[in-house]
Amino acid sequence: MSAPDELGQDYLEVRDLTVDFEGFKAVDGVDLTLLQGRLHFLIGPNGAGKTTLVDALTGLVPATGLARYRNRDLLTMKPHQIVRSGIGRTFQTATVFEHLSVLQNLDIAGGVHRKAWRLPLARRGTPDYVQHALETIGLTDLRDRPAGVLAHGQKQWLEIGMLLVQDAKVMFLDETVAGMSHEERDATGELLQRIGSERTTVVIEHDMDFVRSFADVVTVMHAGKVLAEGSLAEIQSDARVQEVYLGRAATAVADTVEATYIEEGV
Repeated sequence: MSAPDELGQDYLEVRDLTVDFEGFKAVDGVDLTLLQGRLHFLIGPNGAGKTTLVDALTGLVPATGLARYRNRDLLTMKPHQIVRSGIGRTFQTATVFEHLSVLQNLDIAGGVHRKAWRLPLARRGTPDYVQHALETIGLTDLRDRPAGVLAHGQKQWLEIGMLLVQDAKVMFLDETVAGMSHEERDATGELLQRIGSERTTVVIEHDMDFVRSFADVVTVMHAGKVLAEGSLAEIQSDARVQEVYLGRAATAVADTVEATYIEEGV
């Protein structure tokens, strides 16, 4: 198989990434290759190291190893440098400016690439990239509403829009559909599919219905390590996953694995 760069694909390569908190390895020697155009899901129980891994890749916690994106090692960069290199993330709780309008939130987020001399939004009209983001996330009709009055799902879409105006080519999304209705969840998956072809999208997720519907690749983490990786069908039939979540005596595979994930809040 050709390497991703030979095929013109963007990718983020992670090798032997370790986060050590005074002797406790929250992330322990993780290897991943995150490819452009795929919806890549990270799953695993609470404490598996999923969010800590993303924290390391976005500069929020120190780590050792290698995390190479466009020939730069993210582990040597500060958070603002990582953002400017095209990497963005959301958090489990939406971090929008609730007293500002949807439009203002997007404009502020887009400021990461704006020259200092550019005029504020109120005096120069709506930039094309902001208008495009509004249309993509489906919030054009709510552009002048305060972000604080948006429904839960709409706030998550606004956060994704804020990554779009930053021109984030790598997007880490932490439990994006938690608390969403079935309709909001499906709309979010469809949104990620629409914007994903030119991006590397990594989703930390517990909702196995969402994973089943939209994942291209699934990585299972356990105790800071990568336990298994592949399609959802491959993950469900993996003996290591069955042993960790079900015990050696388990005989049911796919459906029981899913049920265990849901019960344990994976």
